[in-house]
Amino acid sequence: MHKLIYVSLLAALALPANAAEPSLADQKLLYSAPVRDSMTNLYWGDLHLHSQLSADAYILQTRLTKDQAFKFARGETVQADNGMPAKLRRPLDFLAVTDHAEYLGIYAQMALDDPRLDEWKMGAEWKELLRQGDMMSLALAFSDAIQTSEPEYLTPDSLRSSIWQEASAVADKYNEPGLFTAFVGYEWTSMITGDNLHRVVIYKDGAETASQMTPFSAQHSNDPEDLWDALADYEKQTGGEVLAIAHNGNVSNGRMFSPNRENGLPLDASYARKRARWEPVYETTQVKGDGEAHPYLSPDDEFADFETWDQGNITLGTDKEPEMLQYEYTRSALREGLRHEANLGTNPFKFGIIGSTDSHTGMATTNEDNFFGKFAHDEPSVDRTEKRMADQLQKIWRLVSSGLAAVWSEENTRESIFDAIKRREVYATSGTRIKLRFFGGWEYAQADVLSADYASIGYAKGVPMGGDLTRGPDAKAPRFMVAATRDPDGANLDRVQIIKGWLNASGETAEQIFDVALSDGRKKSWLTGEIPAVGNTVDSENVTYSNSIGAAELTAVWTDPEFDPDQRAFYYARVIQIPTPRWTAYDEKYFGAVIDPRAPKTIQDRAYSSPIWYTP
Repeated sequence: MHKLIYVSLLAALALPANAAEPSLADQKLLYSAPVRDSMTNLYWGDLHLHSQLSADAYILQTRLTKDQAFKFARGETVQADNGMPAKLRRPLDFLAVTDHAEYLGIYAQMALDDPRLDEWKMGAEWKELLRQGDMMSLALAFSDAIQTSEPEYLTPDSLRSSIWQEASAVADKYNEPGLFTAFVGYEWTSMITGDNLHRVVIYKDGAETASQMTPFSAQHSNDPEDLWDALADYEKQTGGEVLAIAHNGNVSNGRMFSPNRENGLPLDASYARKRARWEPVYETTQVKGDGEAHPYLSPDDEFADFETWDQGNITLGTDKEPEMLQYEYTRSALREGLRHEANLGTNPFKFGIIGSTDSHTGMATTNEDNFFGKFAHDEPSVDRTEKRMADQLQKIWRLVSSGLAAVWSEENTRESIFDAIKRREVYATSGTRIKLRFFGGWEYAQADVLSADYASIGYAKGVPMGGDLTRGPDAKAPRFMVAATRDPDGANLDRVQIIKGWLNASGETAEQIFDVALSDGRKKSWLTGEIPAVGNTVDSENVTYSNSIGAAELTAVWTDPEFDPDQRAFYYARVIQIPTPRWTAYDEKYFGAVIDPRAPKTIQDRAYSSPIWYTP
């Protein structure tokens, strides 16, 4: 039974510090990389977090620093901007603090009365607004300036370079090979007419290399093709490695996976190669909604309408139209990718799937009973659910306590995790820590998934999530091995599904969902084709649930019964938890808050594997 545990934030305050623990420097010296083998370990992290260095975060009262963000992720207690002590129940294994490239650190420098700002017209004007406490005017000025390339609006190069060197050095300070990985990163913030095209940029390198070139911002160009060219230039000039991760297609109004480039021309082979090269994974789930599927696109999917944001673009300046949706969601983009590959020779949307938070509080929180919102002004309080994000956007109750990036990597280092991301051996969760393995091949036996060494068998006989299959022996159907284990501090599992998408001979795409493992002995009705619901143990009054339903572990070896060896296809696993209380229910109980009747009180958290692609 899981009870209300907001107070768990405070538990560690009573624990004594371990004075014998070696210093960070000593730990780095003590570490030696283990011998590599075919096995990988599961690491949890967030590749999309903001601190006070992001202009929008600072305007909306975030004061937690990049240092504090890393400390919090490592399991230390910090004081949130609402005054509450905050601590993760379980630390993360890796983190990237990806502050916006546009005006990176400028507002924080204003508060320090940095004299360098006086030499820049915009800096001097904004510093005066901050001195007056006129945050609304400051916010409007930022909004007007962020998408312009007019010279007077651009941060002077010397100031940008200095701030970037300081910001990237913070990651090096907290990076401990084998113990905790701190990535250097930033966010490129393109939103043409309010349509989201944001990407976070993640470096494999440390500050010494990453700081040789300043971040490429949307003020340089709001076209992702120019961002990719900038990343190529970085690698050429520094010898480093870098990648980009797009997010929030659900608020792009059809722009994220559009069939057209930003110059209006159709996607071509060059575009497809560049996007596939620079964007190996996509952030499917986060605080601004879940983007795996949409009920309009997948009407037969009973789980498609999950934490859906479909009211408009990121600014709510333009309403959503139904025809936009197919170019916004993960599953439909994967389907579109098959079509593009057939026409262009390269799949521009061949991406793995991760989650991250996009929190702007400096705190990566994804537990329903420990959710600190997106901005400082929607941290826990009696009335937060009735506020609007940034005072004018979505109601706070719509925010999602999502998500996490799960990486199967040989070791917890920048190099190993970065390489795992590039090969797409990653998956997403909506905040829970479900353990998920997914392999594809031709020779898996039913007994393989029950072996204590099933992962080694998975690698030996096939490919892991993110991998590729080509035509098998005698054009036989592929077999998939999936194993899911519940979060040890969370809820049991309802079911495991394998979702297939394919391209038929007429050039049309389709999808189908296969329930491959069900808890509690449930079976699909031969008469209706329906599966009984797992049930619901949530006690709304006490905000509890029970693991008396569902399963702690679900496994399957499954063969595609409708396989056509001549059709391109993808397969990915989706794992659904039993119902549990949503963060809004905890707010209602803890604060006695009045919650909007439209706000959900329960949630079925989930995990999405990266796909495995089949190419004839």
